[in-house]
Amino acid sequence: MKLSKKYLAALLFGLMVQNPSVLKAADGSSPTYLPNNYGKSLTTPVAWGASNNVIFVGVGGTTPAQYTHGTDGAAVFGAGIGDPVKNLGVQLSIVSLDVSEWKEYSASLHLFRDLGNANAFGVGVENVMLTNGGDAGKSFYAVYSQGVQSDPFVDKNSGNSKLTYSVGVGSGRFGDKSPLDISSGKGAHGTYAFGNIAYDIADSFNVIADWNGLNLNAGASKTFWVGNLPLAVVVGAADLTHNSGDGVRLIAAVGTGFKF
Repeated sequence: MKLSKKYLAALLFGLMVQNPSVLKAADGSSPTYLPNNYGKSLTTPVAWGASNNVIFVGVGGTTPAQYTHGTDGAAVFGAGIGDPVKNLGVQLSIVSLDVSEWKEYSASLHLFRDLGNANAFGVGVENVMLTNGGDAGKSFYAVYSQGVQSDPFVDKNSGNSKLTYSVGVGSGRFGDKSPLDISSGKGAHGTYAFGNIAYDIADSFNVIADWNGLNLNAGASKTFWVGNLPLAVVVGAADLTHNSGDGVRLIAAVGTGFKF
């Protein structure tokens, strides 16, 4: 199973940009330090997402793709509506699973709620096939994310939480291994539980590690600004253990978003 069919869409979703700020409570209590606008995950969901009429696009790839010597890629276009603070944020994405031919498409839906104090909870479904072909298969998940508020993990200059993490459970790609994994003696199932952690290094970029239910991944992400347009970039190494795949591979993605 190609990596893009399982992970590249998640890699692109992890780039969705937030506009963090320090929120002062109405009663004068301590402020809430929101996460920065760098990527916070490589191959796993986070509870936060696009909302409030935000449109986003992104492309990503891996080399080599699992059990091949070639390169694989995917692209995403999506929008976020609703207000997760007042009620519910809704993020809908359309993914091209093969950018070499542009014939295989899937859709993903993410619903999320801001719980206050830099906490959020989300549920969703990935890779609902819209065309014939493709071997991704749908995956359902639930995820909780937190921007840590403790003083050692708060950058008072930027007003952001430097440490974020997410934990969740899911079906499909979060635990079902590919036929090639099974035939290679790596077993048929993973943990069906996933998590990610990101830490801001000197207000410059996030270092990231995640466990997607099958394997461990690590990388870094930074958001650059071109005028008023954010350009989020993430680079990492996937499949760092022998639990799945046939070796370590490079993954990378770039994305942008704007409000209309």
